[in-house]
Amino acid sequence: MSAALAPAQPAARPRPARPLVGFGPWLAFGLVLAFLLVFLLVPIGTVIYTAFVNENGALTLGHFGTFFSTSVFRESFFNSLVVALASVFFASLIAIPLAYLTVRFEFRGALLIQTLGVLPLIMPPFVGAVALQLIFGRNGSVNLLLNEHFGFTIPIMDGLVGVTFVESIHYFPFILLNLVAAMRNIDGAMEESALNLGAKGWSLFRRVIFPLAMPGFLAGAALVFVKVFDDLGTPLVMGVTNMLAPQAYLRITSVGIDDPLGYVISVIMIAFSILALWMAARVMKGKDYATLQKGGSSLQKRRLSAWESVLAYGWIVFILLVTLAPHIGILLMSFSKVWSFSVLPDAYTLEHYATIFNDSSRMIGNTLLYCLTAAGLDVVIGTAIAYLILRTQLPARQWLDYLASAALAIPGLVLAIGYLRLFKGINVPFTDTPIVTTWVLIMLAYAVRRLPYALRSCMAALQQVHISLEEAAQSVGASRASTIKRVMVPLMMGGILAGFVTSFITAAVELSATILLTSAQSQAPMSYGIYLYMQSISGRGPGAALGVLAVVVVGLGTYFSHRFVEQSRATVQAQPTSH
Repeated sequence: MSAALAPAQPAARPRPARPLVGFGPWLAFGLVLAFLLVFLLVPIGTVIYTAFVNENGALTLGHFGTFFSTSVFRESFFNSLVVALASVFFASLIAIPLAYLTVRFEFRGALLIQTLGVLPLIMPPFVGAVALQLIFGRNGSVNLLLNEHFGFTIPIMDGLVGVTFVESIHYFPFILLNLVAAMRNIDGAMEESALNLGAKGWSLFRRVIFPLAMPGFLAGAALVFVKVFDDLGTPLVMGVTNMLAPQAYLRITSVGIDDPLGYVISVIMIAFSILALWMAARVMKGKDYATLQKGGSSLQKRRLSAWESVLAYGWIVFILLVTLAPHIGILLMSFSKVWSFSVLPDAYTLEHYATIFNDSSRMIGNTLLYCLTAAGLDVVIGTAIAYLILRTQLPARQWLDYLASAALAIPGLVLAIGYLRLFKGINVPFTDTPIVTTWVLIMLAYAVRRLPYALRSCMAALQQVHISLEEAAQSVGASRASTIKRVMVPLMMGGILAGFVTSFITAAVELSATILLTSAQSQAPMSYGIYLYMQSISGRGPGAALGVLAVVVVGLGTYFSHRFVEQSRATVQAQPTSH
């Protein structure tokens, strides 16, 4: 995940790229640039411009003055900042011990623990919020047991505290994944040197291991901050509207697309997202976290003593039970006929699954259509950008990477607002159908927001393919197009498929852009259907069943993504290294 924070760099000391000055590379460059301009830069530029002009088109800061002079907006800004920072803090409390225990110590189940620790990412946070209310809410399973046996309850799912709880549980894997990778790359010789100088235990972790793993931690923490700060679905499902994303949504949907305050909120959200990513990179600037020697041994694992094992396993089991609670809750809810004021459902049924397959089959079809199309577009553009950057000498080609990666800092809600503003009053060519009422904008929003993930996979795949393979194909008469089609793409296929699946599974649970761009229920994908179902108590059963189906789709996609990556690595390793 940390690679997503900055544009990918070419592998160390690659052979010089061959200058391609033909028409093909320039055409690809122009098409990719046009796509990024029309569907990313111009919509976001429109949002920013609208926030700084009055009704006469003159530049003004008056809208920002109105924002900061209105108590509900000031409160929303402060709440979003506090929830994002608090979520980073609590996500760190979960992720750091899990990462350290599984990397530093030797005990059974480390791989299983790391795998289970990533499971929260395959469930949309707004779906987990409903399940967590049934388990940790005022009348949830945990509080009912606490009140019955100990006479007190814990209001952990109320208001901003509840939003922070849900977000921390859902996004801590970002920190876990980056921190585990960073700790595994620490040279064991540095730990041995610290031990020889008397550092051990907490002092060793605080002064040596954690500082060396700081790049991974900050990369994950920045992603958590951005994701939480921009999240719309979780606060809405939990009835919390005094945060920036819900306020932007409410202003645009209630006041209208011309309301300037919705654009002011959007600009603030963009600014803080960019600021978080910039600060994470800035802290690392000028500091050396390199290991002492290339290929040095990793941290030496040591055995836990008996009492340390009890504490470690106890902490891990507790954390996993909490972090897996949304999955357990949503599964029980999908089968429950009645679940109210009881620890477990009073009765079970399969009716909810029958309901969604009868009534929501179109939502499932829409999800497949939008996400497959968006993912396909992402890998085509990602492959084109990777090839232009690594295999040509076109001027300014690196800017394609910068522009595509900028989508990481753009909230889905803001991109949707930009689309509604930019395409307002424009019809589909040769028809009277407004573009803003079509499903195409939903698909394009998915594609733009997931492009950085597909691009990273395509860049990594192409970096692993030696340029001499292309030269060999062209030396026997293959054209450039034939070389790309018959040599490059097959060798990159593992990375391309991994990028495709990653884009697909993350788009399948997108809500922020979907909720604004869906103009008719016939266009609704699964994420929007889950949100609609969850708005009423009677619909939560079918909503949970649809949520389980979404989790299954994302889970299978994640599994196949890992399989594709492993197959890609095996293919690369099987290639001859001498040419």
